[in-house]
Amino acid sequence: MGRARRIALIALAVVLFLALSGVLARFLTVENLERDEELALLQAQARGNASGMLAHLHGCRQDPSCVATVQADARTLRRPGAVKIVMLTSPTAYSLGGATGTTRLAWTVIGQFPVVQCVRVRREGSFLAGISLKLLSVSAPIAKTAEC
Repeated sequence: MGRARRIALIALAVVLFLALSGVLARFLTVENLERDEELALLQAQARGNASGMLAHLHGCRQDPSCVATVQADARTLRRPGAVKIVMLTSPTAYSLGGATGTTRLAWTVIGQFPVVQCVRVRREGSFLAGISLKLLSVSAPIAKTAEC
């Protein structure tokens, strides 16, 4: 095999590796995006900020029952301190395309008992074109061992 051909094959392998790395990084970034969005929602909730919660929930303002749940959560789950996510179980995690599911979140503020809630999540798009994420609703607290 000639030197020019060998260099071309190495260059092609490098380009393929970089392209696959970029697609994989884009795909894995969505997992962080979901956690970050849910953390921002929980932080607004812990501050007692219902309007801040509504800003993170796509379409919730148009649903009176969703708004009522948000207002009740903001009122009853107010806690001073930094919010820590203890556990996150998402059925849409690592979805290659669009999916809608309910994520089970356990969170706490240090010194307080954990709270378990369900957050409805919609992912749209594909891992090649990019995936967008929307939080749709949040539940009232559920039992510590309950499923969403």
